[in-house]
Amino acid sequence: MKDIMDKMDIAFPHLGIYISNLPKSFSIFGFQIALYGVIIAFGVLAGIMICTYEARVTGQDPDMYIDLAIFAILFAVIGARIYYVAFSWDIYKDDLLQIFNIRNGGLAIYGGVIGGFLTMYIFSRIRKASFLKLADTAVLGLILGQAIGRWGNFTNREAFGQYADNFLAMRIPIEAVRGGDISQTITDHIITGTNYIQVHPTFLYESACSFLLLGLLLLFRRHKKFTGEIMVLYFGGYGLARFFIEGIRTDQLIIPGTGFAVSQVLAAVMVAFAIVVEVVVRIRKSRYSDDIKNQY
Repeated sequence: MKDIMDKMDIAFPHLGIYISNLPKSFSIFGFQIALYGVIIAFGVLAGIMICTYEARVTGQDPDMYIDLAIFAILFAVIGARIYYVAFSWDIYKDDLLQIFNIRNGGLAIYGGVIGGFLTMYIFSRIRKASFLKLADTAVLGLILGQAIGRWGNFTNREAFGQYADNFLAMRIPIEAVRGGDISQTITDHIITGTNYIQVHPTFLYESACSFLLLGLLLLFRRHKKFTGEIMVLYFGGYGLARFFIEGIRTDQLIIPGTGFAVSQVLAAVMVAFAIVVEVVVRIRKSRYSDDIKNQY
């Protein structure tokens, strides 16, 4: 690999992969379209498709999930922005109009998840549908959308981790990333005479974990013991993966006044919630089954 990389280059040197001139956006009729947005849109469409497929297979109305998606996507974006701004307030407090300028980035996936679930709950109440049944189907689309959407971070050269030299290590030109995302550890490993950083591709880790989780949920969904269990397993599986991945990212959102990354705290809460619900519900169902048997 050459010592000097163009700002549009990305490389995985230990894998022998060198990508030249990968743009962050392209132009149509003079209007710049971010690849990040295109990838997110593709993830959303893929998520809707798997939801409607699962709805047909399980005897639900596929159109209900299309209706849900219209509102959930809108409020997920709003939630993702609110979450990011809330934990990056120093960036926006002196220029409040920048809060509405999402073309410069600044969406947090946990905010989107929270916004989406709140929307789904309200939707279920209005449509008089089972929230847990909706959730079991919707999380399949959610995790697929997350798995695909993380590749938008790849084209944006963001959401990477600390210095790495493993077989998946990724090299990015320094001028292609935000200065605030380059930690002192990364700086200490910059080789003299080069213009790139070498880091953990945490976007790739999370995408791979999300695809794996999706596969496991699809395999398990026919064997679930209670309505809502697929949602619970999503919380536990995604939370567990995100807890460890977030620990090596350099762009963490920190809870004010603490040294804790808010996404790690939420991930831990999700895992704890999933374990408690899974154990409690299964014990109750087991006791109920035993009571029925004892009556006969």
